[in-house]
Amino acid sequence: GLPGIGGFELGQKFREHAEKLGAPFVTDEITEVRLNEDGTKTVVGSEESYTAKTLVIASGAEHSLLGVPGEKELTGSGATCDGNFYRNKVTAVVGGGDVALGDALYLARLCQKVYLIHRRDSFRGAKILEDKVRETENIELVLDSTVEEIRGDGQLKSVLVKNKKSGAESELAIDGLFIAVGIVPESKNFPFLETDERGYVLGDESCETNVPGVYAAGDLRKKQLRQVITAVADGANAVESAMRYLTEQ
Repeated sequence: GLPGIGGFELGQKFREHAEKLGAPFVTDEITEVRLNEDGTKTVVGSEESYTAKTLVIASGAEHSLLGVPGEKELTGSGATCDGNFYRNKVTAVVGGGDVALGDALYLARLCQKVYLIHRRDSFRGAKILEDKVRETENIELVLDSTVEEIRGDGQLKSVLVKNKKSGAESELAIDGLFIAVGIVPESKNFPFLETDERGYVLGDESCETNVPGVYAAGDLRKKQLRQVITAVADGANAVESAMRYLTEQ
């Protein structure tokens, strides 16, 4: 994004900009979305319901968690775009697919050392990525191993790793941890939308879904790159598509 500004603060700046232009914001817990016979959509919240002709869904996706002690308190988003914060430091990546392998290679260009921790002795990612990982000197493979605990005193200091075959435990001192064991899209509350096998909503750059007047933007949508810059682009495309839909009705 911008030097010296984090993701949360950047989002706040976006919101302040929209508020100055008169956009109303409503905070509510959404429990259901109804598709009405007249083509309108009703969003049912815990406070009240909201009916409109078009609907843009930007519910995002959540990183799958390890479910170990210390994870909630000591880890962040796990996005490799944060890699520059760990330049010349020691980091660890957990996972064995394309994302984990790619993250390890990216971080290896910035960090002093990268541990790649995987619960199996073989990877699920592309062979070409695996070969590059194995050839990279500052990537240390920690295979057949799981993270049992994330440790630190208000700040991440280390991870406790257990070898599944021997049962031996070891503590790895690290400055940053990147968890790449999968991402879960928040699409379960929208059963009327067509998704792929992983739950990502299908739609092209127009952000149009299988339901006329309903659009999916951001990490919820099936696409290659999930970052703030692509989410913002999706928002612009979704709004343009919604305006076109309203004009044609």
